[in-house]
Amino acid sequence: MRHVIALDVGGTGMKAALAGADGTLLHEARRPTGRDRGPEAVIETILGFAAELRDLGRERFGSTALAAGLAVPGIVDEATGTAVYAANLGWRDVPLRALLSERLGGVPVALGHDVRTGGLAEGRIGAGRDTDRFLFVPLGTGIAGAIGIGGRIEAGAHGSAGEIGHIVVRPGGPACGCGQRGCLETVASAAAVGRDWAAACGDPRAGAADCAKAVASGDPRAREVWQGAVDALADGLVTGLTLLDPRTLIIGGGLAEAGDTLFAPLRAAVAARVTFQQLPSIVPAALGDAAGCLGAGLLAWDLLATEVTA
Repeated sequence: MRHVIALDVGGTGMKAALAGADGTLLHEARRPTGRDRGPEAVIETILGFAAELRDLGRERFGSTALAAGLAVPGIVDEATGTAVYAANLGWRDVPLRALLSERLGGVPVALGHDVRTGGLAEGRIGAGRDTDRFLFVPLGTGIAGAIGIGGRIEAGAHGSAGEIGHIVVRPGGPACGCGQRGCLETVASAAAVGRDWAAACGDPRAGAADCAKAVASGDPRAREVWQGAVDALADGLVTGLTLLDPRTLIIGGGLAEAGDTLFAPLRAAVAARVTFQQLPSIVPAALGDAAGCLGAGLLAWDLLATEVTA
């Protein structure tokens, strides 16, 4: 059976799959990233994981994977196949595409940014299907974005398009790892909500999911924390839709799992802020944490299609 290898590397875990030509995940596996062991060890884990999948595919389907797609966080140069920088993994200028292709015996490899790759999947087979223009924003430990235009994801001139999490929405606010203060992800990410709720309730173990539950139960302290994050998120999203004019805003990540606890006040907050702008549909992501892996598979199949037509 024709198949490709798909790998989605996160700060704490890796998701991998063998993907069929129709996008179906024929086999799925997970593994810790192990970033505490250092960047070299992480790279070796990625390469070894991919090699295991190659061997599994050969055994199960009687053929070797035709290509591989790899999604990683940080700054990615997709044209050269280089993982330029990832603060949470500690690497710089890693030629991942070449390294992975060599480990897999020379098969073609596509390298992509994790959020843009997840956005590719949401756009083609998820919540953005049949939408010509969308903005995909996952709310997790940080906040990033993927700009969907006509079936493709815009990478930008330097590979950093869509970094909506680093729009300053609260000048002078919490320090951000990028060097600014008051970036959107410092006040509206799942990590930020968890931090603020832990301080408000006095439980250092509390997280964003606990805050959402407390909001649903009517806790006024939780509602204050939650609304503060929603207002900041709305400010950032309105900046994004003013610049990009998307037809649909797709919200994913951990905070989106709160359902209407997030979407009801968020839709109201965005609607209250628009003036001349057209209000887009604001919908939850459809693919969950499988988006990155599905997108990595799509990258691999797209690469093969490009080579055939070249």
